[in-house]
Amino acid sequence: MTFPNAMLFPTTAKTNAKGRLTLGGCDVADLAGEFGTPLYIYDEDTLRGMCRDFVREFTARYANTKVLYASKAFVNPAIARLVGEEGLGIDVVSGGELAVARAVKFDPEGIFFHGNNKTPQELEDALDYRIGRVVVDSFHELGLLNDLARKRGVTQRIMLRLSPGVDPHTHHHTTTGILDSKFGFSIQTGDAARAIEQALAASNLKLTGIHFHLGSPIFELEPYSIAVDTVLSFLASFKKKGLKLEEFSPGGGFAIGYLRDRLPPSVGDYADIVARATRDCAATHGFGTPRLIVEPGRAIVGRAGVALYRVGGIKDIPTVRKYVSLDGGMGDNIRPALYDAKYEAVVANKMGEKPSEKVTLAGKYCESGDVLIRDITLPHIESGDLVAIPSSGAYAPAMASNYNLNPRPAIVMVKDGKARLIRRRETYKDLMAADVV
Repeated sequence: MTFPNAMLFPTTAKTNAKGRLTLGGCDVADLAGEFGTPLYIYDEDTLRGMCRDFVREFTARYANTKVLYASKAFVNPAIARLVGEEGLGIDVVSGGELAVARAVKFDPEGIFFHGNNKTPQELEDALDYRIGRVVVDSFHELGLLNDLARKRGVTQRIMLRLSPGVDPHTHHHTTTGILDSKFGFSIQTGDAARAIEQALAASNLKLTGIHFHLGSPIFELEPYSIAVDTVLSFLASFKKKGLKLEEFSPGGGFAIGYLRDRLPPSVGDYADIVARATRDCAATHGFGTPRLIVEPGRAIVGRAGVALYRVGGIKDIPTVRKYVSLDGGMGDNIRPALYDAKYEAVVANKMGEKPSEKVTLAGKYCESGDVLIRDITLPHIESGDLVAIPSSGAYAPAMASNYNLNPRPAIVMVKDGKARLIRRRETYKDLMAADVV
């Protein structure tokens, strides 16, 4: 049995004979009993399927494509190992994410290091692991990385992150390719031109390509085409100065569905616009067919993850609002408070019942703004029921905190009716492990 939100849930989501949600063949009520709540549940088939979709759809349209998993969406050793097994590279934005990749012996050639303010230690770690590319984001980093590489007697391959000044029409907190952004060398100010010249002249750096990223989640296709044309047209004048565009990356930012009435373009639609724009513009400006590098993160892991909560207190304010309190909230998913992100939800143990009342799903954290979903119509809810929120695989666990000293949830991976723990629930002892008395 399927249900109205099926396109937001993992591909294996079903309703069983007991009227309960199942993921990867596992009854979520059983998972809650075994692992507790709140609980993140990842479906392995959906994860692997999204990896394969991106590789298939992009290489079918542009054979010389490398797909990287944008690990900031969420990474731990199990996820890093899985994307590596599927043939993807990985982009990291911190020493911690790099450490995860190193822990699973991820192919260093497939690691790309992003970030607008990498520390000397992070760059040293990257050089020592011989990673494939450092994506340089500032003049400070250009000089620092060149000095560190020279001291080691190595030449590090780099890409430069440019800012094309294109608005992708997403939330202002997640828009990165415009002029007023901390990211990238701006084309409009002349910084991009100076950065290219300095990179070409650097003694221990090899400029292999150019990167940009517009933001996320991007539901429109046209901004990609405009930005690709803007950047490649700008780069044309640098050919005579020695720029050889071996690689070109329009980043990621591909959207997923959070609401049933707002679904994103397909992977094939994104691939069509990005591949066609890159191929046509590169040919127009004499760059041949540089390797195309795309960086899906949310689009791979987002739909694969479901957050599961148990209902506690219920407060009904007649003619105003009915609050249903869950045992998690902004500590395990800060996106609604931070971005005003919207989600759907189901009562996981009452999948066969019809929606009958409007409620607000509130969190347990000591903030009035700790609301996961406001004014959603669901079946009648009672204390002890289970609420499942789909499309929770990206950024929810990655941005989780210990606010109010709440331990972060456990994470399980499900497949073929079996669940394996890929991160245990934190304990109170874990929360104090780094404290010094």
